[in-house]
Amino acid sequence: MAQNEKVLANFQTRMRQMILRFQELKKENADLYAMVEDGEQRVKQLEEKLAQQERDYQSLKMARMMEITDGDLDGAKERVAKLIRDVNKCIAVLSDENE
Repeated sequence: MAQNEKVLANFQTRMRQMILRFQELKKENADLYAMVEDGEQRVKQLEEKLAQQERDYQSLKMARMMEITDGDLDGAKERVAKLIRDVNKCIAVLSDENE
């Protein structure tokens, strides 16, 4: 009978150890799931931030293209005005020669 009691006590000890280990693993698993969830939330935030940055970049690129176009337009106006002044000078010179 002492042998059976010893085996039973050993079995109970092992069961308690297994239950404790199970609880430890369960907590570790919960912690790992929490870490994964935090990581997924962080990834989602970063993806949203990246999408916003891409939209901002496209807007800035468009604004820059419009700015360059406006600058080209101003430059073109200046060149046309200079050409008109040159033509007017030529007309004035030709008019003076014909008189």
